[in-house]
Order: sequence, then structure tokens, then C-alpha cells
Amino acid sequence: MHVTETPETAAVAPPDRTPAMGRWPILAEVIGFVALALGSRYLMSLFFWRFAGPVSLVFTLAILTVYLRGRGVGWADMGLRALPGVKAKLMVLPQALLTFVAFAAIVAMTTVGGPALGFEFMAELPSGVEERWGDVRGNLPLYLTWLAIVWTAAAFGEEMFFRGYLITRLETAFADIRWGVVLAVVLPALIFGYGHFYYQGMRGFIVTGGIALAFGAMFVLFKRNLWPIVLLHGLIDTLSFTALYNGWE
Repeated sequence: MHVTETPETAAVAPPDRTPAMGRWPILAEVIGFVALALGSRYLMSLFFWRFAGPVSLVFTLAILTVYLRGRGVGWADMGLRALPGVKAKLMVLPQALLTFVAFAAIVAMTTVGGPALGFEFMAELPSGVEERWGDVRGNLPLYLTWLAIVWTAAAFGEEMFFRGYLITRLETAFADIRWGVVLAVVLPALIFGYGHFYYQGMRGFIVTGGIALAFGAMFVLFKRNLWPIVLLHGLIDTLSFTALYNGWE
């Protein structure tokens, strides 16, 4: 069931409209889909390591979409809701800018603050990053391939799963716990960081986990509106691959 939003209701966080479940069934559901995402990525990595992450995430989202639809829930209930009126649409831009400020602060704290505190490994780019991206410089087909992945599996896919689905469901599971919202943001951030550990190492775990914390906090602040985060995520990754393609240091 979907409820039509009006400009008056658009600013209010929509409730989690999945049929009522207790805490443990929700946690079992979440664990099941996280296991599906990680397990399918591992199996696919045996055949195509470079693209296993994006493909397994799209596969997981397809299964999750069918599951949610069977329970009468759509992705609008998980953050990809309609933005009625011009004002609501224009608000995405300042919200994306605010998210960028949080993103930049986390990146600075981890990549600059880490080495300053004596964690030298935080200043070194893991070798697995270049190995996974491949030689993007001057390679137009590979560059366009990664841009397609950026705007599907990364910007939309990662935000739908790690912020939209996981935070929404965990907020419901921990609704009666003090600091439940904090848990609902922190746990997906840890999973997100772990999801990058296999090719970025501990540095990647810390940096991407920190970014996930920032994005998750913004998702809650924006009352479950994924659009600003999707937009910023896509733009950041697009700029990163454009820099690689052009050989910008």
C-alpha cells in the first residue's frame, strides 16, 4: 500500500510500512539479505573478481525487491519516494551539499587525521584499488563501463541497500531501544566498510565505514530521503573515475 504525499507531508519521515514483525524476525531478515549479498559476491568473485561486487549487489536488490513487493512494500517506503512540487525537488541540491560537507569531514578525519596520529597505513592507497579498477586512463570503454556501474550499482544500489533498506529495517527493529537509531546507522556502516575490506584493506574499511556513517546520518536527518545521497554518491564517483581517465593526480 502506498500513501500519496502532499507538500505538507513530504517533510515527515514515512513509517516503515512492512507488515508488523518482531525484533528478531526483522534481524533474521536483515542477516539473510546481508548474507545473500556477501555470499553471492564471494561466489561471483571466483569467476569475475573485478565486477563481482556490483553484480552481486544488483542480484541481491532484485531478490529483495520481489520480497518487499510480496509484503506490499515498495522502494518509496525505503527512501526513493516521490518529491512533490518544485520546492521539494530543489531542496535535493542543498541537502546534497550538506551531505558533501559531512563526507569531506570524514575523509579529512580519516586520511589526514589518521597519519597525523601515527597510523601511517592511512596515508597509503591500497594496491587492490588500482587492480580492481583496471587501467582506466585513456581507456574509454572501461571508463564508460565504470560510469554505468557508478550510476546503477553504486549510487542507487549501495544507497538503496545500505541506507534505504538496512537503516529503515533496523530502525524498526530497535524502535524500543535507547539509541536505537544510532545502532541502525552504525551497524550498516560497519557492514559497508567490511564490504570494501576485501580489496581496500583496513584503510578502506575505516574510510568507507566512516563515509557510510556520514551518509547514514544524513539519511536519518533528511527523514528517509535517499535522493540527495544518491546524487552526491554518483557525482563523487563520476569525478573520481573522470580523474583516473584523464590521468589527473
